[in-house]
Amino acid sequence: MVKNLTTVIKSPKKQVSISRDKGYVIIGERINPTGRSVLQAELKEGKFDMVRRDAVAQIAAGASILDVNAGLPRADEAALMVQLIKEVRDAADDPCICIDTANPVALEAALAYYCKDGAKPLVNSVSAETKSLREVLPLIKQYGAAVIGLASGDSGIPATAEERLANTDRIMDEAAKIGIPPEDVVIDCLVLTLGAKWEAGKIALDAIAMIVEKYGVNITMGASNISFGMPDRENLTSFFMAMASVVGLTAPICNPMKMQEVIALQAADIVLARDNHGMRWIKGFRARQKPA
Repeated sequence: MVKNLTTVIKSPKKQVSISRDKGYVIIGERINPTGRSVLQAELKEGKFDMVRRDAVAQIAAGASILDVNAGLPRADEAALMVQLIKEVRDAADDPCICIDTANPVALEAALAYYCKDGAKPLVNSVSAETKSLREVLPLIKQYGAAVIGLASGDSGIPATAEERLANTDRIMDEAAKIGIPPEDVVIDCLVLTLGAKWEAGKIALDAIAMIVEKYGVNITMGASNISFGMPDRENLTSFFMAMASVVGLTAPICNPMKMQEVIALQAADIVLARDNHGMRWIKGFRARQKPA
């Protein structure tokens, strides 16, 4: 296997290093109006109280990077994205940010605002689709950001692990052509729900193993996708994340307030010798013993 790479994400005040040698990094998923009617209502009224609370709570629960999504129907996404980032920075003492948008105008606005102070965000995301590569990668290079590469292509989400590797090949090749270093590409192998495709978990795990073996890059995923439509979702998601850690997962996009999922990640780290002297596990255990 090639050497494990380290992806560095920076805010003006903080820095996060993502690497299999250093254990998991949580990307907090909650600052996203999709499927959250209460948050959508607040944003439509120009209120950001929930965004600010979610930012603080996720950092307190162990998130190292906060995903920020401004996909509110009929909103000016570029303006809203910049405002959300401002609110998150102010509320949570300038955390590291993942800019989550498929809109290149909103992406450039966010990058121009956030990177002017020397920050280096993670961007969610680019795919192997021709249009996506053409629109997103030049912005990543221009602003010196890191990017999540989705292992989908012009034909959509592949059915096999081999096809996901092929799409990763294209993303890595196109990034290299314009001077984006491999450590600045974090791959998402696209986890589908077991409720729709019973082989989905195995396909994702196989794809992660192949991509890590070939490139040594860091791996993310929308972890809870695996259990959508299934009973006992939190247990299923937790066990899947622990298994994915074995084959290379380093930076899941998840809800850090779901304690069972965090415990699974901590357990995987200590078993895989990524938790020096078990200190992260012990700290987590002690925190869980404190009264709510």
